[in-house]
Parts: sequence; structure tokens; C-alpha cells
Amino acid sequence: MRSLFLERKPKCFGNLSAAAVFALPILLTSFFGFGQTSTSPNTTNWKAVEDAMGRPGQIQPSDVIRFGMPRKDLHVSLGGVDIKPGLALGSWAAFKQDGGSAMVMGDLVLTEDEVEPVMVKLQEGGINESAIHNHLIGESPHVMYMHISSHGDAVKMAKSIHDALALTKTPGPDTTAASAPATELGFDQKLVEQILGHPGKVNGGVLQVGVPRSETITDSGMTVPPSMGVATALNFQPTGNGKAAITGDFVLRGSEVNPVIKVLRQNGIQVTALHSHMLMEEPRLFFMHFWANEDAIKLAKGLRAALDQTKSAK
Repeated sequence: MRSLFLERKPKCFGNLSAAAVFALPILLTSFFGFGQTSTSPNTTNWKAVEDAMGRPGQIQPSDVIRFGMPRKDLHVSLGGVDIKPGLALGSWAAFKQDGGSAMVMGDLVLTEDEVEPVMVKLQEGGINESAIHNHLIGESPHVMYMHISSHGDAVKMAKSIHDALALTKTPGPDTTAASAPATELGFDQKLVEQILGHPGKVNGGVLQVGVPRSETITDSGMTVPPSMGVATALNFQPTGNGKAAITGDFVLRGSEVNPVIKVLRQNGIQVTALHSHMLMEEPRLFFMHFWANEDAIKLAKGLRAALDQTKSAK
């Protein structure tokens, strides 16, 4: 989920037409909250990577292109909530060029029977897996999340990811997403954003808020921008009468893990997973997934209390 997209991830995004993607850079930057991390221009021509992926990407700051592959084919429910792709079912992959090489990071949402063939195909294409695990507890049907992290030729890596996704029922790009009407959330979006201290973006009926960390994150010596899955993702899906189902993941240093667990549980928010998403990152990071379905304002206050236990960007 990173879910979230944007969608960190890390962390879920809808697919737009190529024209719409390049017409919305300001909205995308605002949604993920990534603008404060870099002022470097985007200079890479990503067309060959888009061709290899078979879909348009979303241009991010720090010369990153991010692809959203929401699992709109899946019908997953948890606690009576029909989970929207933007809440916790958003596969994504992000590329960053670094000299003659590139880095790709991502998170693929898979059914249990898709895990093995996708892993084999990725391995054949030289794509490294960095984690395979759950994000939720008790959802039906059960879904798994496969994180990838590799360095190499961007086009070859994109082709490998495309070929692996072809073994799943992941839908192709949705060229109608940009014209979808705005969705009434049923809770005070501005107040939620004010409480969290960061703006969000409504994606497929889900409010998504990205909160970058304050320090620089590296992987194998290469700087990893927040848009590549190292920003805390907070997603709100309205469930009626001012309530919302929330999930996402906190990006944490080891010293922050138990203080955040304590605060979340004190605020009625269930911790559903704690694990790594990366292998060679500095500093070492942990990703904590959560779930609740309650008054949206109350939950926003609980999430903010947890954010206050971290060194997140203000």
C-alpha cells in the first residue's frame, strides 16, 4: 500500500492518460508531500521506460517516474468494508536514474497463487525482491505484498516488471480515470489534513496523505526520494456517518517503533504488520501497517499523535 501510490507506497495510485499525467505535476507533488525534498530538475526522458512498462508514468520531483497499477480486478473486504484500490490495493513501481544506471523500487499486490510465478519471472529478469508479506489482517480474500528493489538498466527492469505483471490479473492502464467525477468523502477533509499537518489528494474516493521523513534515506549509497516508498502513507476511505477506514504504513527508525505502537493502540488503531521493505537502506527503517474504522477526525488525531513520535517532515 504504499498502500501509497502516490500511491509511500509505497503508497496507491490510479492510472491516468499520458496527457493527464503531465498536466497534473502540481497536484501530484501536493498529494505526496514530496516537494520539500529536492529542487533538482527532472531531466530524464522516460518514454522508453513507459513503453516497456506498457503504461504512462507520473513524473515526481528528484527525477523520478512512478507507475501506479491498482488492482481494480480484486474485490477484497475487511470488517464489512469493501476496500478500494486506493486504500490498500495499489501496486506501484518507481524509477530513478543515477548516471548510467537506474534504481527501481516498488510494491506489487498479489493473490496467493500469483506470488510464485511473479517471483520466478522477476528473478529471471534480474529484479530483486526485498520483502513478501501481509499488510492487513483478516481481509478476504487474502492478499500478499511483494516489494522489489533493484539497480540496473531502467528499460530492461521495466520490461521485467511488465512481464511479471502479465502473469497476474492486474488491469492495464485506465485512460478514463482523469475524467472521473469528484467523490464526496462524507467527512471534513480539510480538518483531517489540518490535524495531520500535511495536505492530501483524493484518489479513487480515498484521501491519501504522504508524510516524508526529515532525514535523507539511501539504498546502496543512492539517495532514495520519498516518492520511491520511504514516506509514511496515511489513507482514509469513507465508510459513512463521518467515519473512515484507515490504513497505510509508518516509516520508522528502530527507536520509534514501540512509541508509535503504544500511541496507535491507545487511540484504537490496530497494528497489523511490522517489517522491512528494503535490504540495504541507511538508516535502517521499519514499516508499520495499521487498520481502524471509526470517526475520521478521531482517527486523524490518533495518527497525528503517532506522527509526533517520529522524525517526520513538518
